[in-house]
Amino acid sequence: MNATAPLWVRVGGGLEFVPDHLRHGPADVQYPPPGGPWEPLMLNGRLVGWAERGGLRVARQSAELGQRLAHEQRDYLLGRLGHKLRSSVLALQESARQAAFGRPEMLEGLFEQAQEVGRRAAGLEAAAVEPKDGARGVVLGAVMNLALPAATKDVPPIAQPMGAWWKIRITTHGERTALPVPELGEPLVRLIVDTQLDGWLDASRPDGADIYLPAYRPR
Repeated sequence: MNATAPLWVRVGGGLEFVPDHLRHGPADVQYPPPGGPWEPLMLNGRLVGWAERGGLRVARQSAELGQRLAHEQRDYLLGRLGHKLRSSVLALQESARQAAFGRPEMLEGLFEQAQEVGRRAAGLEAAAVEPKDGARGVVLGAVMNLALPAATKDVPPIAQPMGAWWKIRITTHGERTALPVPELGEPLVRLIVDTQLDGWLDASRPDGADIYLPAYRPR
C-alpha cells in the first residue's frame, strides 16, 4: 500500500481517517465511511479499517496504526490531566499557606479548591486504567457525571440493538457551560468509550451525545 494512500483505521469501536483525522462510526461493515468506494479490511474476523484496496497486508497495517493512535491519544490526555492536577494542587497549597499565615478569608475557597483537586484526580485515574485492567471495571456513569453533571442518561428499559450495537443517548438540559478542565469532558469520555468499552462516541448532536456499544449476545 502506498504510504500516502488514504485509509480509515479502527480505533476502539469507531474509525479515524488517515491523514486528516476525521471520525466516523460505528466501525461496522454495514456503515461504510464516506468518500468511497472503500473495501473493508478484515483481520481474524474483525473489521480493522477501510481502504481503497483491501488485503491482509493492508489490514495488518491498519490494525497496527489503530493501536498506535489509541496509545498516542491516551498518552496525550494523561499528560494534560496530570498537568492540570499539579496546577490545582499547587493552588490549593498556596491558598492553605496564606490562610495559615494571616489571611483567614482564604479559608472560604479551600473546600471548592479541594473538590476541584478531587475531580481532576478522578479524571486522571479513569484515564490511566489500562485496557487489560477491565476486571477492575470502569464505571461509565461516574465518568459521565464528571464530564456532564447536568446530563440525563436516556437508557431504554429494554436495550434495542442497532444491528451489532446498542445506542445510548446522553442529553443535556439548559445552557451548556464550559468545564474548568476541558479534558474532563469529551476527550475523557471518548478515551473510556474507545479503549475500555470498544465503543464509539458521537458528539455531533448540539444537545448531547450518543454512545454506541457492542451488542454482545449473552452466552
